[in-house]
Amino acid sequence: MSIIKKLNEDIKTIVEKSGYELQDLVLQPSGRRDLGQFQLNDAMTLAKIYKKAPRIIAEDIVKSLSEDGRFTNLNIAGPGFINITLTDEYLGDLLTKVYEDKNLNIDTRPRKKIVLDYGGANVAKALHVGHLRSANIGEALKRLATLLGYDVVGDAHLGDYGRPLGLVVLEIKKRYPNLPYFDESYTGDFSEIDLPVTNSDLEEIYPYASNKSKEDEGYLEEARAITFKIQNHERGYYDLWKKVVEISKKDIKQVYDMLNVNFELWLGESDAAEYLQELDEIYEKSNVLIESEGAQIIEVKEETDTSPMPPLLYKRSNGTVSYETTDLATILQRQKEINPDEIWYCVDARQSLHFDQVFRAARKVKLVEDRVGLEHIGFGTMNGKDGKPFKTRDGGVMSLKGLINLVEQETKKRINPDTVEEDEKEEVAKTVAIAALKYADLLPFRGTDYIFEPEKFADLEGKTGPYLLYSTIRMKSLLTKASTLEIGKITKFKTETEKDIALTILRLPIILNKSLDSRSLNDITEYIYKLTSLYNKFYAENKILTEEDKELQKSWLTLTKIVYDINMTLLDVLAIKVPEKM
Repeated sequence: MSIIKKLNEDIKTIVEKSGYELQDLVLQPSGRRDLGQFQLNDAMTLAKIYKKAPRIIAEDIVKSLSEDGRFTNLNIAGPGFINITLTDEYLGDLLTKVYEDKNLNIDTRPRKKIVLDYGGANVAKALHVGHLRSANIGEALKRLATLLGYDVVGDAHLGDYGRPLGLVVLEIKKRYPNLPYFDESYTGDFSEIDLPVTNSDLEEIYPYASNKSKEDEGYLEEARAITFKIQNHERGYYDLWKKVVEISKKDIKQVYDMLNVNFELWLGESDAAEYLQELDEIYEKSNVLIESEGAQIIEVKEETDTSPMPPLLYKRSNGTVSYETTDLATILQRQKEINPDEIWYCVDARQSLHFDQVFRAARKVKLVEDRVGLEHIGFGTMNGKDGKPFKTRDGGVMSLKGLINLVEQETKKRINPDTVEEDEKEEVAKTVAIAALKYADLLPFRGTDYIFEPEKFADLEGKTGPYLLYSTIRMKSLLTKASTLEIGKITKFKTETEKDIALTILRLPIILNKSLDSRSLNDITEYIYKLTSLYNKFYAENKILTEEDKELQKSWLTLTKIVYDINMTLLDVLAIKVPEKM
């Protein structure tokens, strides 16, 4: 139990000793610091229960609180708002406990096993800016949930089983018709064949094949036929497909590594293929499959729907399975192999209809137990200054590598040449660029669109990733310089700024849990900026290393170490690395 939660429990007990019972009690930060650090607003609620004037109830509670030596400046505002201030001694004691045990500033939850589906990269296609938010939000949510006690398995869930792969394999066949993959008489080992195609080639081949399929119906039909062969593991075509996936996956991993995004599972749609037959049996047995123009569909509309809900396409008329069906097979796979309590999908909000259909189809035949939660965590888009999805200068879709490079050029301008050697500049600039990208991406509530401005978000001043990195590095430098000085206890406060920092520190567990509940990182990004800004104000007001009052100096250094540790913890949750210098 965190210190702030324990404080709430203690005050709840005091209120009960005053003769009033409350189910829940939550101290609120005071909006009027001249009146108190916290505000207790429960007198109004209790007045309705006990049929008393709220001010009388407030007076009873204040009387009991005044008998406890931890509280001071107790007063009542308005009809019954109770203002509470912690004594300096008690506040320092609480902060000392946090210094001694960081776990006292975190409220963990009962264990749950979560599968978090994020990333969603498509094989044989370059990762583009549209993949950034899924990777950033998904990775941060995974780390946050893990910090708060959940057992989380992150799955990249690669798009590797649909028509795009059929198009790629078809175009490779058109360009290299003599490859053994297309020779029915070939009996050798396909794994020993060198495919004359690189990842760069694949990134050119897919858009070419996709555009051609829109203009040439015959070409599209060939792609459909090859997709069917791949999905049915036909020798040659299936082996070429595996080679394409292998080449593409290597590049995808490199980009995710740059973003500090790490998946526990690198599975794709194809990995659930072995469950397709069992899935067919489940749906056929339940009599929910409906024939429609040669295809098979599942009705998922419910009586309470207020907007159109089209049926789920289960199988196309040519026998190939749909994206919806591979998602259903993946749910079955996860249920059998992982047995999670919940499955979260961190995917663009524009896919909400897809997940409504899939979740309803899964529930319809009890593909997962009723206890298992299925949740779509949607997010908005990252836009350019024109309010449209971020693109290259010539109007094309910007690759994720290109975006990283764009921000890296901006951060390079801000690297201090006096502290960073020339041979380290590239690496530091890239680390700072990733921080700028991530912080900007996680700063707004996930459901909103936002404007991305490389110059603004790479700045060392303001609400940016580089500002947080620079400030955190400075805290570490201060602590290194003070390594021979005494540290470990807070016994004195000199200014209100220090107390503001202390109270902000104690709010950490509330922020963490609020963030996890909303499945959004904006509360954490705002919190770390506020805490860091307060610390920088304190740093500017005081000469810590030359302070003559040793008790005060020890308190200041201890406070610095707590803030530094929190920053490092939260930056790690956001998957932001901190360089040694910048």
